[in-house]
Amino acid sequence: MQAFSVITKYPGKMTRLLRGPVLKLARTGFVRQAIRDKADLSAFKGRPSPRIIAGVSAIVISYVIGWPAVAVVGVIATRLHNPWLAAVGCPLVYGLSHLVFLLGMYLAGATYSMIFLRWLTRVSVERLLSWVRVHGRR
Repeated sequence: MQAFSVITKYPGKMTRLLRGPVLKLARTGFVRQAIRDKADLSAFKGRPSPRIIAGVSAIVISYVIGWPAVAVVGVIATRLHNPWLAAVGCPLVYGLSHLVFLLGMYLAGATYSMIFLRWLTRVSVERLLSWVRVHGRR
């Protein structure tokens, strides 16, 4: 909230500070290509393949075996009065959940992640550019 009040209180100063970095970001090849291609989310309208479904399922499962499973191992270690169980078991369970997450990202990932990232980049930079243009003319 503090940062927003500074932007609205001193729009000219904030614009001068942000104008250079925003324009430099807009000149990168990835951003220019996303804007030129009018990157959108139309690829998400089709039915996902079994590989995508398996990847998203693995990501969901990784969240289930992530912190909740670490908490369960911690409770079991406390009940059994065995701190080594928590010291060894918690990092192993969390590491397993991370590996399952990476598997899910591999299966579901690169194509749809890049489509979403290009769309988000285009929308964000277009808004930043319009903000710099509108507030930069005072």
